[in-house]
Amino acid sequence: MDINKVIQEAKQLNEKYNFFITINEKAEGKFPIVIKDNICTKNILTTAGSKILHNYYPVFDATIVDRLKEKGAAIIGKTTMDEFGFGTFSINCGYKIPKNPLDPERSCGGSSGGSAGYIAATKYSKFAIGQSTGGSITCPAAFCGVVGLTPTYGLVSRYGLIDFANSLDKIGVLAKSILDAAYALNIIAGYDPKDSTSVKVEKKDYTKLEQKKLKIGIPKEYFKNINEKITKQIWNIIKILEKMGFEYQEVSLPHTKYSIPAYYIIALSEASTNLAKFCGLRYGLNSNPEKFGFNEYFSNIRTKGFGQEAKRRIILGTYTRMTGYRDQYYLKALKIRTLIIQDFKEAFKKVDVLAAPSMPMIAPKFSDIEKLTPLEHYMSDILTVSPNLAGIPQLSIPCGKVDKMPIGIQLLGDHFAEDKIIVTGQEVEKSV
Repeated sequence: MDINKVIQEAKQLNEKYNFFITINEKAEGKFPIVIKDNICTKNILTTAGSKILHNYYPVFDATIVDRLKEKGAAIIGKTTMDEFGFGTFSINCGYKIPKNPLDPERSCGGSSGGSAGYIAATKYSKFAIGQSTGGSITCPAAFCGVVGLTPTYGLVSRYGLIDFANSLDKIGVLAKSILDAAYALNIIAGYDPKDSTSVKVEKKDYTKLEQKKLKIGIPKEYFKNINEKITKQIWNIIKILEKMGFEYQEVSLPHTKYSIPAYYIIALSEASTNLAKFCGLRYGLNSNPEKFGFNEYFSNIRTKGFGQEAKRRIILGTYTRMTGYRDQYYLKALKIRTLIIQDFKEAFKKVDVLAAPSMPMIAPKFSDIEKLTPLEHYMSDILTVSPNLAGIPQLSIPCGKVDKMPIGIQLLGDHFAEDKIIVTGQEVEKSV
């Protein structure tokens, strides 16, 4: 493949849609890849979407970047994202806001919006690397009409990822097809001794799985307060799968209603700790530290470097970890997380995979997003945060359009059951 053609296309798309924070004009390799900008790439600017890292050039590659390079990947660029992954619509980036290639007045979704938008628009690349904390692969996949694969926590190494929340972050794939996503997972999955959360599991070839007719569970809580047209389309797909030989039954995940508060308490508590290292001394934004005391300098740098949403989340996360509030909020949220995991475990005793809408709405217009309160932003993640809290795999597949915009159906599997959601997803792909 002519990598120069891919680079030129990336430049043209970037001028129109803002998919990239950095384009790597020196890229070389057999096939093109783009990577979310919170994953470290040696000698390529890596900002995590934040001005506080405007000049950070890592001296090492993340493990997944090493693995991609070993297979011949050419890193075309680093894609636009919400600052440190803080958002649902990719509007919180310190640099640019990516536009949906299907309708530039609408969001690509977040926080892996640049990766999803690029895959939807490019003629050349078949998959891109994204990352999810609470739905940041599933959401943009649904909004842009591409496949989004979020693996089990621990299947893919997080070494070299600039963390949002350590116990939630997962590196995954956005792709043109399920087979492309499976091929990418083959490359990036596997144990890594440099990551303490990496898990040793049996190696599988996700591109060569035995086709099976599995039992599908329909979580009733995932169909509440959903766009009626989306609900209808999802049920059309389920009925088609039934005709193809799949069984389905309704199941309950009763603690879903507590997932948003539990998720945001846990995620923001971890984020406020992780972001403490961005103090303007070791790397990133700095400004004559010898003229100030530490506290004054630390405050000045963080005021300049962090965006509004990052500041909001640091303050909220710090609050929930304070003496007197830790038991009241943080520990309760951890207990809810355990109950959510148990909900999924009970469901997977009855069924092989769960099927539900990927998002409760189509990609919204930027003019409509501006009217949302921060709480309404957070509530948009209602269908994606529970699987992330539980650490289970998710696969979002395009399954038609509503009001001329794509929607997705998400398949959820038990821990390390990527094979089951991929096999079922391939049948969904055929039916669409």
